[in-house]
Amino acid sequence: MDALGALDRRGLLAQTSDRHGLGEHLGSGSRVVYAGFDPTASSLQVGNLVTLLMLRRLQLLGHRPIVLVGGATGLIGDPSGREDERSLNDGETVERWVAAIRRQVSRFVDLADGSGWVVDNMDWTRGLDVVAFLRDVGKHFSVNAMMQRDSVRTRLGRDGAGISYTEFSYMLLQAYDFLQLAKRYDCTVQVGGSDQWGNIVSGIDLVRRKLQRQAYALTHPLVSRRDGAKLGKTAAGAVWLDSERTSCYAFHQFWLNTADADVPSFLRCFTLLGDEPIAAAEADVRQHPERRAGQRLLADAVTRLVHGDDALASAQRIAAALFAGDVRALSAADFAQLERDGMDSTTVASGAGLLTAMTKAGLAASNSAARKLVASGGVRVNGERVDDAAARLDASDALFGRYFAIRRGRRNWHLAVVDR
Repeated sequence: MDALGALDRRGLLAQTSDRHGLGEHLGSGSRVVYAGFDPTASSLQVGNLVTLLMLRRLQLLGHRPIVLVGGATGLIGDPSGREDERSLNDGETVERWVAAIRRQVSRFVDLADGSGWVVDNMDWTRGLDVVAFLRDVGKHFSVNAMMQRDSVRTRLGRDGAGISYTEFSYMLLQAYDFLQLAKRYDCTVQVGGSDQWGNIVSGIDLVRRKLQRQAYALTHPLVSRRDGAKLGKTAAGAVWLDSERTSCYAFHQFWLNTADADVPSFLRCFTLLGDEPIAAAEADVRQHPERRAGQRLLADAVTRLVHGDDALASAQRIAAALFAGDVRALSAADFAQLERDGMDSTTVASGAGLLTAMTKAGLAASNSAARKLVASGGVRVNGERVDDAAARLDASDALFGRYFAIRRGRRNWHLAVVDR
């Protein structure tokens, strides 16, 4: 299959170092391709999914992926796309993050029987001789050319910004990664976001100069929303792939809230669905936007891909329970997700008055306003209408001994969590 054509049809092709040569290279045998991810946190974010799925798509077409987790480059900091210098993290922290991300990315590629690998560039960078590195690698880089890379030029052109030698040298280390993977795994292709183009091209040049081999670059566009907002950023913060940082319910809701205009491109970028279901969803969004069928398809497909069937079922169960107002159908694990980031929550002491809790939660402007809401029948606690303004939130009545889901009207929810 024409791998580049398949990627291009899904809007996943931004730049190639040699379109014709790369097409022939990928079409004439099974190739080793790699993408790198630096551990800047204990989890990757939804924006990283595009690159991870690029590797998976190429693997499904018969190629062998390498996911590189940058234990070494993560200590340096990539200047690409940055307006200022990154904060440097200590080695022990980065090492923990590397281990977490290695487990995370292993979900996306098949590692059985040498069909794919997850590696850490610290393996060949630890103990690297500085003088030898500058002689054997640094001599192949022109400072003039490095100054022209977007990641460097942008920083130098910003008043009061500049760039440290540490981050300036990042592209040498990334190029060195490509060289090592070419030696160790016969890797010939690097993929990444379009902001990585300069770093990737530097690796191609180094492989050609040191090994006299042809190597290739392939980038995908950086995905953003139609309104220009950065993907994966919400009022609550980043949307993480780790369910301990972004619950499966909140993750599912993020995709459900996708704007109609973004649904078709997101289905192509963030799922492995075929052309027919995506085309059907695109038509449905255009003709019947009120159904939000495209959003449901997107949310279900991405949540299943990242977290699995059980997590998807939990997210769907929570959403259905909140829509119906029947929270008693939820499990303790479901409530833990809501407490983490699925619903606004407030800690209360056992025995706290309902009116006080509502005021503290922002469901009412004052105890007097809360009393009027209760009197009008507009307040439910754990699915039951409350008529007594003197009601108290006692732990013995809480779901799982901790939770009171307070609903004002049909849509306004708040979780009161009994302090242990």
